[in-house]
Amino acid sequence: MSAPLPVAVIGVGHMGRHHARLYHEMESAELVAVVDGNAERVAEYAGEYGVLGLKSIDELPDRVRAVSIAVPTIHHLAIAEPLMRRGIDVLVEKPLAPNIDEAEKMLACARETHRILAVGHTERFNPVVRAISRLDIQPKYIEAQRISPFRFRSADIGVVSDMMIHDIDIILNLVKSEVADVRAVGVAVLGKHEDVANARIEFKNGAVANLAGSRLALKTDRRLRVFCETAYLSLDYQTKTGVAITRDANLDIIKMAREKNLDDLSQLASLDFGQMIKVEPLHIDDVEPLRAQLESFLDSVVTRKPPVVTAEDGVAAVRLAAQIVDAIGVNQWSV
Repeated sequence: MSAPLPVAVIGVGHMGRHHARLYHEMESAELVAVVDGNAERVAEYAGEYGVLGLKSIDELPDRVRAVSIAVPTIHHLAIAEPLMRRGIDVLVEKPLAPNIDEAEKMLACARETHRILAVGHTERFNPVVRAISRLDIQPKYIEAQRISPFRFRSADIGVVSDMMIHDIDIILNLVKSEVADVRAVGVAVLGKHEDVANARIEFKNGAVANLAGSRLALKTDRRLRVFCETAYLSLDYQTKTGVAITRDANLDIIKMAREKNLDDLSQLASLDFGQMIKVEPLHIDDVEPLRAQLESFLDSVVTRKPPVVTAEDGVAAVRLAAQIVDAIGVNQWSV
């Protein structure tokens, strides 16, 4: 077994504290330090895990090989770039950057320095998403809904970059086609950024995705529905459950209709539709998404294999998020 990888966490707020906890628990990692501008917070977690508590990335020991960056999005570039130039691989919490210009600068730096730059789109490691990724599907239509009460954080970005970007990344990974058209509406209620948004994305391969996001709901609801020619998939992120509905492998309705010389499928109304389809739950593994993400990141650091969510993926998600926000600006709602 190889020696644990020396790692650090930059920012130990809402997400960073979980990164620190998991690195501390993982045999493949050695948590060396936590860094945060909040003196009380950094002292708390440094004491809890018996590691260095630092106020600046300049104080990081040279032996640190990888870090998680979990600070506000507007600071991602300023922290990630000098670390990559020091030869440190980085995992940046989503979104990669607040705008496409900074996202592309981070990607360029990673390429120049030959560093791993992974992006924390944790939903890629959600058991239901991992289950659907194992299926050979070509989506034609996708519905994504992600709503929750306001958490009084991520106020520096709108709901598109805060919440909807999870689904943007998943949909881009599923469809694997260039965006042809974006239409969107949204409204800002609590601040200057949109809190509610709906977007319709059309892709060059003909696929269509409809995304809804809100951080003003009374309860949390996160769902994904995928329609293709051979199956319908329904996923619930919250309960980590999913179901796949497919045509029965032994049934070909078109062939049956031809054999019976039917001009109208309604003439098959006497048949039991339930016998024509196969309904089965998706196989869901019981792995904490963030733990799976960190384990995958450390594996990339050691093996130099591209991370599951690459910097290119992060840039693509930021680009589409920006297109959606631009479309919202064109179709302003009055409040």
